[in-house]
Amino acid sequence: MIYSMTGYASVTRELAAASGNGGVSVSVELRTVNSRFLDLNFRMPEDVRVCEPTLREMLMNKLSRGKVDIRINLQRSEQAANAGALNRDALEQLAVLERAVLESFPDAGHLRTGEILRWPGVLAESGVAAETLRDAVLGCGKQAITDLIDVRAREGAQLATMLLNNVTEMEAIVAKITPLVPELITKHQQKIVERLQEALGIAAPDSAATVSTVSREEINERIRQEVTMYGIRIDIAEELTRLTAHLNETRHVIEKGGKVGKRLDFMMQELNREANTLGSKAAAKELADASMTLKLLIEQMREQVQNLE
Repeated sequence: MIYSMTGYASVTRELAAASGNGGVSVSVELRTVNSRFLDLNFRMPEDVRVCEPTLREMLMNKLSRGKVDIRINLQRSEQAANAGALNRDALEQLAVLERAVLESFPDAGHLRTGEILRWPGVLAESGVAAETLRDAVLGCGKQAITDLIDVRAREGAQLATMLLNNVTEMEAIVAKITPLVPELITKHQQKIVERLQEALGIAAPDSAATVSTVSREEINERIRQEVTMYGIRIDIAEELTRLTAHLNETRHVIEKGGKVGKRLDFMMQELNREANTLGSKAAAKELADASMTLKLLIEQMREQVQNLE
C-alpha cells in the first residue's frame, strides 16, 4: 500500500461539566498537503497547549512527509461560559509576573480586572477538569490520526492504479516500436544513400559521371561509412532497453508499496531522460510520436508522484 500526502480528518467529542452546568465540545482537525519533509503546524487554545508534545510525537510516529495543520478547538456551551470559575493557580502565577514587572518598571500600571479575566487560563469557564480536557484532546487526536491515515491510504491506492495504468501504456508503446526500429533505420539509411548518390551523379550503375579523380568505389565506400555512422547515431536500442528496465523498476516500486514518493520521483527523472533521448534520435515519425506520448505519460505520473509519501 502507498500513501498520499493529502488528506483531511476531524474528530469531535462532547464533555460534560462536573457541576452539570453545560460542558465543552472538543474537536481536533487535521489537514495535510504535500511537502518534501514532515512539517507540523499547531493551532490550539492555551488551555490544552500541554497536549502539543504528545500529539507531535504521535504524528511523527505515523507520518514521514507532508505539511500537517493541526487545529484544536474548544467550544464551550452557554451555560458553562456563564458559570465561570477562577483558576487559582493561574491567578497566582499572573500575580507573581505582575510583581516582577513592577519591580523593574515601577511606573507600569497594574492590570485591570477585565485584563486579568481575559488572561489565558485564568478563567476556567468550562468547569471540566484540566486532566479530563487533556485526555479528550489526546483521544480525539489519536482517532483523527487514524482516520487521516485511512484517507491517505485510499487516495494512495487510487494514485497507484493511475500510475500502473500509465506504466502499462508505456510498456505497450515500447513493445510496439521495438520491432520497428531495425526496419525504420534501414529505410532511413537507404534514403540517405539514394540522395547522396543522386547528388554525386552516380545513381545509375552504368553512369559514366565521376567526381574529380575519385573512383566510384571510393565514393560508395565513403557513403557507406557515413550512412553506417548515422545509423549508429540514430539507433535507439539502448534507450528502449533502459526504458524497459526503468518501467519494470517503477512497477516493482509501486506494487511493493510503502514510502515510495522519493524513489518514484527519481524514476520519473530517469524515464524522462530516456524519452527525451528517444525523441532527439527519432529518425521516423513513428518514433517521434512515441517519444511525445511517453513524455506526456511521464509528466502525468510525475505530477501525481509529488503527492505520494
